[in-house]
Amino acid sequence: MAAKIQANFFLPSFTTPTSKPKPRFHSLTISASKSIPGRKLRAAVIGGGPAGSSAAEALASGGIETFLFERNPPSVAKPCGGAIPLCMLEEFDIPHHLIDRHVTHMRIFSPSNIAVDFGKTLKPHEFIAMLRREVLDSFLRSRAHSAGAIPVSALVTGIDLPTTATSPYTIHYSVNGSSRRSLDVDVVIGADGANSRVAKSIGAGNYTCAIAFQERIKLPGEKMAYYENLAEMYVGDDVSPDFYAWVFPKCDHVAVGTGTVRSKQDIKLYQRGIRERVRPKINGGKVIKVEAHPIPEHPRPVRVRGRVALVGDAAGYVTKCSGEGIYFAAKSGRLCGNAVVSASEGGERMIDECDLKREYLRVWDAEYVKTFRFLDVLQRVFYGSNASREALVELCGDEYVQRMTFESYLYKKLARGVVWNDAKLLVNTIGSLVKSKVVQRQMEGLVL
Repeated sequence: MAAKIQANFFLPSFTTPTSKPKPRFHSLTISASKSIPGRKLRAAVIGGGPAGSSAAEALASGGIETFLFERNPPSVAKPCGGAIPLCMLEEFDIPHHLIDRHVTHMRIFSPSNIAVDFGKTLKPHEFIAMLRREVLDSFLRSRAHSAGAIPVSALVTGIDLPTTATSPYTIHYSVNGSSRRSLDVDVVIGADGANSRVAKSIGAGNYTCAIAFQERIKLPGEKMAYYENLAEMYVGDDVSPDFYAWVFPKCDHVAVGTGTVRSKQDIKLYQRGIRERVRPKINGGKVIKVEAHPIPEHPRPVRVRGRVALVGDAAGYVTKCSGEGIYFAAKSGRLCGNAVVSASEGGERMIDECDLKREYLRVWDAEYVKTFRFLDVLQRVFYGSNASREALVELCGDEYVQRMTFESYLYKKLARGVVWNDAKLLVNTIGSLVKSKVVQRQMEGLVL
């Protein structure tokens, strides 16, 4: 690959930087010229995770000249629990040999350590796939390269914005920390994570970030056997003030981690909390890797500006309550890539901001905004105190709750409920909250 990348440096499209990156941003919505004389539309995808790789594959397959920038080598990946829903395996053609574990049992533990088995309604063919991100990311990148996306192993250091509706974006980047290059492109897709440089370059606005901390622990054989097809979730102030902690099984180890947005400075304290909770199950284990990473808490104020679009974590597509982001990253990347292909008629014409908003944002929001808002409400209700977390775990014992939860998670559609069961669930929810004194405390807060 190194030889291929080096050869690409001598393509006519690569130029040396002639000016410093422009610090100001603006939105160009002037109607663009329909045709691009003598060449195809050219796109740069910044970031080679699930979002960037899926975008690059869609672009290259659709006839767009595509450059996929990835800073890290394939063995490096974002810290992540690595759970993906069943529908993603088929939708993204993920080979089953990449799966480390087929999880068919989930167990959730309350602050007082009451355990509820959460997975009794799974059908015989249903499971949660557990993968290592370095394996999944490497596979998706390789597939994007096979589709025609040109790999560029480099750190993007700046982006010069265009001065007209059709003039190029200039991507400045460094190779091996020294050699500086630049590339002119028509479209930029930012898939470079929560601290997105692309988002900063277009003034996409800030968002609240959580911090995820995870240790990979290699267990003795008999202890690893306990997690053969079992994943665990723990809630409580000792492991996180506003999220949950997890133990997810991998090929030969478990991922033990937690996350928080409210008290990021105390993340190691919460990690000690989850280690203490699971101490009897991981005693004798060896820590083989320690990972930490920021996780967005909500979408950015701006996700499209000019001919730049944000996808995955850069756009803020991580759900509240569950903290899921892999599927939404890959989905947003593919949707955005296909949107560029469609709007440009296979790379034959220039696109503009209106095209990206119509073909990408409008479609994404129509499909997923309700899901994100619903999970936001759930997190606000159930993750605010230990009392509400006890109520949550109690509700998780209800088989109707489990069926609705897994149908929504596995297939990425809000499950349709039954009116009578929904009414019963509402009564049970209120009852659990009252019993846990959550409602009483909320009412007392309203007294003047």
